[in-house]
Order: sequence, then C-alpha cells, then structure tokens
Amino acid sequence: MKTVQISLNSIDKVKSFVNDLTKFDTDFDLISGRYVIDAKSIMGIFSLDLSKPIDLNIHESPDMDKIMETLAPYIIE
Repeated sequence: MKTVQISLNSIDKVKSFVNDLTKFDTDFDLISGRYVIDAKSIMGIFSLDLSKPIDLNIHESPDMDKIMETLAPYIIE
C-alpha cells in the first residue's frame, strides 16, 4: 500500500479526481482524522473537511506508475 497527501479544495477538483480514480480497478481510501472513506465515492468525499490535506491510501496495483501519473495534479509535495 502507498500513501500520499492530496488536496481537493474545489468541487471541480473533486469531480475530476473521482473520474480519474474510476478508471482503475484498484481500491483507494481517503483518511481524514478518524474517518476512512472510499475515494471513489463523491458523496463520501464531500463529508470530509476539504480545507485540509487528506491522506490517500492506494492499495497494491500493477498500474501503480500510471496511477501516480494520473494523481499528480492532486498530490501535495
């Protein structure tokens, strides 16, 4: 499993993030405080505090390089 910090600070960013994740047959979890939600759930994402960075857990996948490339616009360095 790989964990990265992401920022989803606008509605358009959330929509494009979910659309990007649904292209992959991999499990993604968002962790904010004590809450863990499915990162492919747009309703779940809107239940989080989006003003702060969120941890994204990416479960093992043979497409990890492609996933990281796709997620680059959301990742906080």
